[in-house]
Amino acid sequence: MTPRPDREPAAPVVQRIRIRYAKRGRLRFLSHRDFARALERAVRRAQIPIAYSSGFSPHPRISYVGAAPTGVASEAEYAELALQARMEPEELRTALDHVLPPGLDVIEAVEAQTASLADRIQVSHWRVELSGVEPERLRQAVDAFLAASEVPVERLTKQGRRSLDARAPVVRATVVGKSDIMSDMTGAAASDVAPSGESDTTCAILELVVRHVTPSVRPDEVLAGLRVVADLEPPVPPRVARIAQGALTEQGAIIDPLQADRDGALTGTPSA
Repeated sequence: MTPRPDREPAAPVVQRIRIRYAKRGRLRFLSHRDFARALERAVRRAQIPIAYSSGFSPHPRISYVGAAPTGVASEAEYAELALQARMEPEELRTALDHVLPPGLDVIEAVEAQTASLADRIQVSHWRVELSGVEPERLRQAVDAFLAASEVPVERLTKQGRRSLDARAPVVRATVVGKSDIMSDMTGAAASDVAPSGESDTTCAILELVVRHVTPSVRPDEVLAGLRVVADLEPPVPPRVARIAQGALTEQGAIIDPLQADRDGALTGTPSA
């Protein structure tokens, strides 16, 4: 049998750029796998000097952190691109954003100046719109949920049903008004993270800050927990958006995971 010829070694990585991107509108129904394929095509179309893995089936060296579930909008998704030639982060952001479809928007790009990005993404801030639910009814359910020491719910997996505690990772759960949400959001993001429908439609808005644990607890598991403790059953499917990800301070604020890279760039710290 003729041996396979040796392939040329992969070009070394000279720079890593981290991006924050959004899933908006109908593209919130895009799965993570579909997004990964879309980003790889965009990288080729934008002629980004992406680095590739070695071996007989090389792949673009792109890594992702905590992708949002299918059907969930997000303003805070993160990925890291390894490059084989240096490129200005803003040039990369503009080039990618230009070739990606509307609704997949690259919001920011910074050069990696620190170690693992995943280490700085510990919590998610979610916004859940519950149409047809009175705010006071939701407050009562949230109070009962937070007062419980444990709220077991079930998740259906490929291996069967799995029980998990929906209460433990919830750092904060509050009910907010429509006016508070609308005053926070402007532009393209507003259609996904601000309440929809007519102004007189009954609607309750739930804000959640949830730790990233294993197994993960998603907003739908928290809603299942509200059903367990307070028999809260929204009449229509909820609309969910991720507002932010990051590390949690002792005061309860969420630190932007790209801030350390910005600070490193300002002080001249070399790229990781």
